[in-house]
Amino acid sequence: MFGLSENNQFIAYECRYVIYGDKAWDDLPENSLVDVVTGGEVREPTKVKACWDERALYVRFDCTDNHCVSDFKNRKDPLYEQDVVEVFIDEEGLGNKYMEIVLSPNNVVYDVFITHKPRADRNQPVFDIDREWTVEGLETSVEVGELKRTYTLSIPFSNFGKAPREDVEWKINFFRIDDDPEGNRHFQAWSPSGRIQFHLSEFFGTLRFVKV
Repeated sequence: MFGLSENNQFIAYECRYVIYGDKAWDDLPENSLVDVVTGGEVREPTKVKACWDERALYVRFDCTDNHCVSDFKNRKDPLYEQDVVEVFIDEEGLGNKYMEIVLSPNNVVYDVFITHKPRADRNQPVFDIDREWTVEGLETSVEVGELKRTYTLSIPFSNFGKAPREDVEWKINFFRIDDDPEGNRHFQAWSPSGRIQFHLSEFFGTLRFVKV
């Protein structure tokens, strides 16, 4: 399902081709998010799955959630200042350009396109944010249960250079920001970077499109 090197830089997920529908998620592999700094266990567990068909990439976060902070109402609001899940997708795999899609517990979206600049300090990325850019045709949903919240995103391939085929690889990372009742912020990642910084693209994992 995935592999992980000693420095966490080669984690990979097999993104399976499916006929998308309500049952699509049942047999897919799932990965847990970990603490973005330590790579260890988190206060509230998060599982992530992904799949694809001819039209789109689908991502689902299953989150334990006993305390929610989410006040923003509008697309492009700074959702990352409160509880969110996030997907970063680098189609080219070079770490220079990628889309950032953020989804709040209230099903509000923040979507931007990131372009990195050269930097002297590898721990402090420098980048431009295109806030006018949007994911066309993006579909999202948030389902709330007892101490649980499930986020689903449908990202059409029309937003990329070309639709993937079997064995194509993209660079990707999945994140969660979660506030606790005491006001402390907890940062989770699929592929941790060793610091509270999501934009260290060299630590993105690999999404491999497969048909099984």
